[in-house]
Amino acid sequence: MHNSFIKVAIGTAFFILTIIIAVVGYIFFGWTLLESVYMVVITIFGVGYGEVKPLDSAPEKIFTIFVILAGTSSALYIVGGFVQMVAEGEITRAFDAQRKQNTIANLSNHVIICGFGRIAQVMAKQLAQASRTFLIIDSDQKRIALAEDLGFLVKEGDATNEDVLQAVGIDRAQILATVLPDDAINVFITLTARELNPTLSIIARGELPSTEKKLRLAGANHVVLPATVSGVQMANLVTRPTSTDFLQQKDRQNSLNDLLAQIEVQIDEFTLGANSSLVGRTIRELKIRGKGAFIVVALRRENGELISHPHSALVLNCQDTLIVIGHQEELPKFARYYQLNHSLHQKIRQERILN
Repeated sequence: MHNSFIKVAIGTAFFILTIIIAVVGYIFFGWTLLESVYMVVITIFGVGYGEVKPLDSAPEKIFTIFVILAGTSSALYIVGGFVQMVAEGEITRAFDAQRKQNTIANLSNHVIICGFGRIAQVMAKQLAQASRTFLIIDSDQKRIALAEDLGFLVKEGDATNEDVLQAVGIDRAQILATVLPDDAINVFITLTARELNPTLSIIARGELPSTEKKLRLAGANHVVLPATVSGVQMANLVTRPTSTDFLQQKDRQNSLNDLLAQIEVQIDEFTLGANSSLVGRTIRELKIRGKGAFIVVALRRENGELISHPHSALVLNCQDTLIVIGHQEELPKFARYYQLNHSLHQKIRQERILN
């Protein structure tokens, strides 16, 4: 594209120079300014309307031949540059579209974000910082342009359309987040996504508290009510201003793991495997065997049910996930001893538990 622009600029400069030299030349042969300009125009553009004066002398004829060759050549050079610019632009767009399509086709265990409003923009930036693979679906040209400028992968289309969801690999996706400001659309997207991928984890936004039940019936695993979250946050600022302010500081959030590490404590999660001796045991027995190495703060059942501060009499099942806070050295030892599937908890989950 840059080379074709230079080509047009050079052609234009040469064309203007040719006109100036031609006009000056005809004036030199004794023609008036108007006659010279007229002669240059009909000569370069090949109108053939008739010379102003007969070209009797050899110099006049040779000079006119020069004007014809130089003028038409520079004009063709300019046209060629424009054609190249258009062709390069179309080819570039075609290659970009094909490259994007290939990237989408190869996505797996990715996150699909439906809509790119304010909430989705914050979510996308957080996912990008966490190096998570995600794709955005939106039909608004301005929001699509914004997402592309930020370097995000975007699919233009209506997220309620099954073909669009299938085109972004919903059958291979791990999570779908529908964050549009319209509850009815979010319910419809949730229904459609759940039908296309029964194992998909769906996070849905709801504007009204009454929508939460509908979203869960439609198949949403998690429902986020921005108004409720904001209200709780504001209430925390009133009732617990110091601790809330401490945890809300950006530096504090980013260094939360570091702060815990300084006192040799970490937040972790363990999934009970089929061969774990803890299956069928209670939380109380787990704590006894742990010998005070950790505190169980939450339990997620295999069906997705999250139990905060589980009762000590609660029985553990296979594929239950324990969320614990404990000593850095003791937790891995305990996990290996009781054949637990261990994975380090992500920062976003840590923040959810602490809040």
